[in-house]
Formats: sequence, structure tokens, C-alpha cells
Amino acid sequence: MAVTVIVVLPGATGRGVSAGTVAEDTRASAPSSIAVRILAFMILLLPFFASLWLDAARAFRVIRISCTHFTSPELPIGLSNMKPRSTEKASAREANFDLCVIGGGATGAGCALDAQLRGLHTLLLDAGDFAAAASSASTKLVHGGVRYLEQAVKSLNLEEYRMVKRALHERLYMLANAPHLAHPAHFLVPVYSWTRAAYYLAGMKMYDAVAGKSNLFPSSFLSRKETLRRMPGLKARGLRGAVCYSDGQFDDARYDLALVETFTKVGGTALNYSRLTSFDRDNNGKLSSANVRDELSGEQFTVAANKFVNATGTGADKVRALANPLLAARMRPSKGVHLLFSAETFPGTDALLVPQTEDGRVIFAVPWQERLLVGTTDDEVTSATKMMVQKDEADYLLRQLNPYLNVPLRREQVKSGMAGLRPLVAQQGQVDTSKLVRDHEVELDSSSGLISILGGKWTTHRLMAEDTINAVQRERGGPVTPCLTKQYPLAGATGYDQDFSKGIEKEYSLPADTARHLAGKFGTRASNILELLQENPAWKARIAERLPVIQAEIVYCIRNEMAETIEDLLARRTGAQMYGWKDAIEATPVVASLLAREKEWDSTHTATAVTGYLAKIRGFLQELELGED
Repeated sequence: MAVTVIVVLPGATGRGVSAGTVAEDTRASAPSSIAVRILAFMILLLPFFASLWLDAARAFRVIRISCTHFTSPELPIGLSNMKPRSTEKASAREANFDLCVIGGGATGAGCALDAQLRGLHTLLLDAGDFAAAASSASTKLVHGGVRYLEQAVKSLNLEEYRMVKRALHERLYMLANAPHLAHPAHFLVPVYSWTRAAYYLAGMKMYDAVAGKSNLFPSSFLSRKETLRRMPGLKARGLRGAVCYSDGQFDDARYDLALVETFTKVGGTALNYSRLTSFDRDNNGKLSSANVRDELSGEQFTVAANKFVNATGTGADKVRALANPLLAARMRPSKGVHLLFSAETFPGTDALLVPQTEDGRVIFAVPWQERLLVGTTDDEVTSATKMMVQKDEADYLLRQLNPYLNVPLRREQVKSGMAGLRPLVAQQGQVDTSKLVRDHEVELDSSSGLISILGGKWTTHRLMAEDTINAVQRERGGPVTPCLTKQYPLAGATGYDQDFSKGIEKEYSLPADTARHLAGKFGTRASNILELLQENPAWKARIAERLPVIQAEIVYCIRNEMAETIEDLLARRTGAQMYGWKDAIEATPVVASLLAREKEWDSTHTATAVTGYLAKIRGFLQELELGED
């Protein structure tokens, strides 16, 4: 398996020559007869199964893995691993690094961890907070992508097919490396005709086959009665049943933070709110240092490194231009939004896949942390794009979902939402961003030496990092050493099991929802948080009446996870903002007070922080015409 590697010659446009070629899109209009479509679909499977057989003959055997089989690298519970930001900043300024990774989202954090584990002294920088952009705005799925597989088959695109296959194999590693943050889930595709049932079941059986030994559960057909038992909120009229298949689900923001914490634990240096402003070069024109601005203090400083990796997602073109102004733009981001509702609006533990929408996409309705997550959209970014959920986007999602529900959802029921940008790589001749392949490319600019990792998706972040660090080691002129991240438990994983929340609930006399929340966000690190109650028992109080978050959690994240703002704490460290915008407003004064105490803010700084955060959240509510009451 080889990633596409782009080699850029000095002064070239930046597109280079791909190591592989993508078949020209041969998508044809679908036959009018469903039966013919099913037959054609089955015929189209043959080349893909042939490729699957050939790949299997060359590849290693994929074995199910479990964290209980890992050798734990974690420090004893109770010890803090992440250093204060001031300490990390001093290290960044003073040390000479083998590698500097720019971008602290999923890909950048994955690259940093992989590199550090291979013995490269690594620095990780992010212009904002870790996971502040696309890496915390996903649909929370660990998946190959059933829609991408369908697109691959219909267009005979082996490259897209192989992307799905790699993602399905990577799915296992994500689930096993952080079982407190990721878990298998069942997805139901409701069917209202027998021809559709046959079509979807055939597709899901192919999905199983592509996953091979990495499959979680075999797909199956559920009767009408069983479907309604498991998903009572479905529209019953005309329902024939559902096709059930398996994929994974995860907490994206916390997974990213677990990558960063694990990276620092093994000796790496990580620094958020540190924006790259320019590069310096050596006598050969290669990048030798980066000039960085501290976005919190405004201070400028310089970091020195032998190699630089650009893992900034949708911002990749900006960094590429700083390294080499002659490089042509490669990124073509698309916006995706999600809505969150009360879980009671659509009861059940299984996820719903809406297979037919007005524009050919798919929509998910996924139970997620006491909420129902609905998404996503896929719209190309323009100068008019706003990074918030807009009224027309919310209405679009409801218009696709409601025909499948017994009781339609209303925009007035929205609890919160999120918007993010996908880092898609432009493809020649492709107009619709929803049809762009979600694969990744490692690009080397031979003029500056910058290595950029472009495109990809959350599920393949580990593989993207492996391919990138392989390229780094090749460019350094040394051997490519083995990657260690396939079976490497992340912070909070070691010692975790499904009964962990019940254990801390009993030991610390916690409400059940708080115990579940702490275990699901921090794994065994939850014990570190609860030990803070010895310092101040009052920190056992909730930060808002309906939220499971306690004050000790806020204090822990400030001290140990580089949380610098109210949004860092409510949006990414605790997930409270995703639980409900109005709940986040209620929690803001408490969180600000704890931040002011820990950071020694004065009253003016505290008031400014509160005003800025509340204005942002109220803007979200106003955009969807939701009241604050």
C-alpha cells in the first residue's frame, strides 16, 4: 500500500507527478429499473473482489487487537504528564528539534506522536487550540464510508475503493487504542421497498468483505418488527425492515487531546496558540527555523528544526505558500454542519443512516453522549461562508431526516450545533466537493524541504501520520524505522473497561451521569480529576444544573491540558458546549471564575473573556432563531 507522493521541483507549480493515477470518472446515469441497478451493482463488484484477493495475498493478516494485550507505557495514575504551557514554550524556544509539526489537529497530533515514538525529537505547534477546527467538528464516526464505497463501485474507481479498505482496517486501531473514546456501533438503514432492501444488503455485504478480518459485526437484514423495536421513532408506514451494519463511533476532540497528551508523555513538546508567521532558510534554501507568534501574549519567538511537516488541514496552502510562494493551491475545503437534539427526540441506541436525500448525499442521526447528533452537509467554501450553523443548513438537514421519522424534528428543538471544514484535495475535472475522494497525499517541496500531508479523514489519521513520518525519515537520509502506533494505547486507555464508570461512581459517590461523563472523556485519567476533591471538596459541584461536568474537571484541564480559554474548556475539554448552547451560557460564570483563579486573571481580563464567549454562543442561537430562555 503506497500513498500518493508528490515531488515538487524548484519553481514548479506544486502539482508534480502522482505516483499513482486515478481512473477518469466514468459515472453514468443510473438505470431507471431498480432490478437492473442491482444486477449491474453485483457485476461491478467483481473487479473489486479481485483486487481484494490480490491485496490479501500481499498484505499481513489483520488480527483483532485489544488494549489488554498492550504493554502499557503510561505513568502511574495520579501523575501529570502534560507540562504547563510556559514550560513548553521555553522548551520550544531553546531546543533544536529534529522535526516541527505545524497543526495540532488529528493529523498533526498523529504525526507528532509517531515521530516521537521513532526517536525524533519533535515539536508540535497549533495556531489555536488543539482540535479547534475540523478535528472537533466531525460526525464522530470511525468508518470506511459506505457512500464512498458506493461511489467507488459506480465509477470503477479503484483508488477510492482502496481508501475505503484502508480506513476499515485503520478503524480497528482507533477503537483499540482508546476504548474509552471509541467503540463499535450498529447502524440501521431503513428500507421501504424490497428492491431497496436487496440493493442495500448487497452493498453492506460488500462493505463486510472489504473489511475482511477487520470487520466488527456482520451486516444483516432486520424484520419490520425488530427494526421498530430497536428504533421506535422510525416512520412505520410502508417500512419493510432495515439493513444493519457495523462501524465505529468516537469522541473526536478528546481523541485529539489524547494523542497530544500521549505525545508529551513520551517526551514531545506541544504548544497551542502559537501561529507560524514565516520561515528562515539555510544556505541551501531549505527551511531551518520558523518564526512564531504567541496568540495569547503577542510575543514573537523562533523555533529551530531539521525538518518541518505541514499538517494544517484546510490551512495547508497558506503554510505551503510561506515555504514556497510558487506552489499552486491544492486544497478545496467544504463546509459540513451538524445539529444536536435531546436524545429523547429519537430514542434508541442504534444509529440511523438516511440513504436517500434530495442531492444524493447520506445523512446520519447518531446517539452521542446523551444527545442525538444529526449531520452532515457538504458545501464548497466561498467568500460568503460563515463558520456557524446557518438556518438554511439546519432546515436542509431536517428536510432530509424528517421523512423517515414518526414525529418530525423541529428547528426549535435544536440544543446545539457545530460547523467545520473538510480538508479536501482538489481533483482535476471534479466540480462537486461531495464527490472528491477523501484520500490523502504526502507532498515534498524539494525547493524548501517542506513536507505537507494533504487531505484524508479522521479514521485514517494514524496511517496518514505513518506515511508522513516515513517520508520525513527518508528525507533525513536515515533508515525508515518501524511505526509503533498501530498498537499503542493513548492516555486514559490502560486499565479501562466498561465497568470503570461504575467503579468511580461508587468510590467517589458520584451521580451516574457524572461518572459516565468522566469515564467517557478521560478514561482512567478520571481518577486524577477526582483526586482534586481532596484539595477542595466544593469542586464536586456541577458547573451548570443540567450538565454532568464538575468543577474539578475544569481545574484539572486548566492545570494539565493547556486549556487557556472558556471555549477551550466548554467546547473541547468537557464537551459542555456540544451538550447545549444554553447550558454553556449558564456554566460560563463558573468556568470563568475557575480560570481567573488558576490563571491569576484580573477582573478586566475575566470580564472580557466572558463577554467574548457569550457573544459567540448567542450568535449561534440567533442564527437559528432560538431564544435564550
